Amino acid sequence: MHPAVAVGLVFGGCCSNVVFLELLVRQFPGCGNIVTFSQFLFIAVEGFIFEANFGRKRPAIPIRYYFIMVAMFFTVSVVNNYALNLNIAMPLHMIFRSGSLIASMALGIIILKKRYSVSKYTSIALVSLGIFTCTLMSAKQVASDSSLNEEDGLQVFLWWLLGIAALTFALLMSARMGIFQETLYKQFGKHSKEALFYNHALPLPGFLLLAPNIYHHAILFSQSEPFQVPVIGLTVPIMWFYLLMNVVTQYVCIRGVFILTTECTSLTVTLVVTLRKFVSLIFSILYFRNPFTAWHWLGTIFVFVGTLMYTEVWNSLGPFLARWRKRPKEE
Repeated sequence: MHPAVAVGLVFGGCCSNVVFLELLVRQFPGCGNIVTFSQFLFIAVEGFIFEANFGRKRPAIPIRYYFIMVAMFFTVSVVNNYALNLNIAMPLHMIFRSGSLIASMALGIIILKKRYSVSKYTSIALVSLGIFTCTLMSAKQVASDSSLNEEDGLQVFLWWLLGIAALTFALLMSARMGIFQETLYKQFGKHSKEALFYNHALPLPGFLLLAPNIYHHAILFSQSEPFQVPVIGLTVPIMWFYLLMNVVTQYVCIRGVFILTTECTSLTVTLVVTLRKFVSLIFSILYFRNPFTAWHWLGTIFVFVGTLMYTEVWNSLGPFLARWRKRPKEE
């Protein structure tokens, strides 16, 4: 498949996925569990049919390692979604998760004993400054928005602090999972599609612990206003339509990233994913009119400039543009 198609899948799938997720959480802020369960179930069923061949194909990586990876993956997914129920706005949620470079570098130094260049440390400093700026400004907004009375304001602010703690924990756990996955790939070879299937299939029994919450939101979704699906003319509750579109776009997003990793260099993949996050952020702010001050914009610029510096995209753009200028012109 041509890389341009994969880029289109990443931008189309991931950006539209953010839109449908925000439509869901704006109506029901605590619906993260049913969203995550639906995504996991869809990808697990697809992988069981096309990757595991209905259970007849043996995994290339021993299953015990997948159980460890799945415990991390499940924890990160649930904690990230639950943070949306703790006074964490969607723009701050996306910006904070962009700090994965910080967590990866920190754990890489501690666990893998890696050393990095000055430019890498500079880029991480920019990302850290950007996240700190946005977090501080959001803290002030939470305090001012909830200042109806001092007691309620303090309670809301404490829940917001818990949300920040949850995002920090998920960030570090995600980085640790990446290091664990990198170690497995070095030992057993790269099996990204297999890992995608097991990461979504093995955690499914864990959702039994969240069954009451999932069932509660399923009832709420069924009671939402009716919506006529375009083209097919079927009428369904609108929240179920949003959930279906979220699941489909999530699958398109993940598949696009997978195709991109097989067709392009890791630098290109990182650049595409970074730009996709930026587009999603801008769209969320403009379309949903989320509160975003000049300080938030400054922090956002720091985050994404730092991320681009980390990928060393500036050094790669020169040779790329040179080759592009030298290419033969079509008649």
